[in-house]
Amino acid sequence: METLGAFIRKVREAKDISLREFARRLDVSAAFISDIELGRRYPSDEMLAKIALELDVEVGELKRLDTRAPVEDMKRMAEENPNFGLAFRTLVDKNIKAEDLLAWVRHHSKQRKT
Repeated sequence: METLGAFIRKVREAKDISLREFARRLDVSAAFISDIELGRRYPSDEMLAKIALELDVEVGELKRLDTRAPVEDMKRMAEENPNFGLAFRTLVDKNIKAEDLLAWVRHHSKQRKT
């Protein structure tokens, strides 16, 4: 799966925009953009919107490529319902692979529709 940073770089290069020029247009440092493209940093929602506008892509397309764990959402869910905390802990303890979890979700989503 293509990462957010790799996609940004691919589109930026396809539009023949240098890293420095892209950073200038976004009013950030070239190092910041480089870190995003290399996956060392993730842009804020505001910066993601600016990047989308500059690259002429949908913000939703960029958000789909953002693979960060929604840590704050997970913390909130666990605080509101301790069973989520237990479920998250079980995933970690049992070393469940993301692919297996996604396959399980897809399978059970299909069952609910029928």
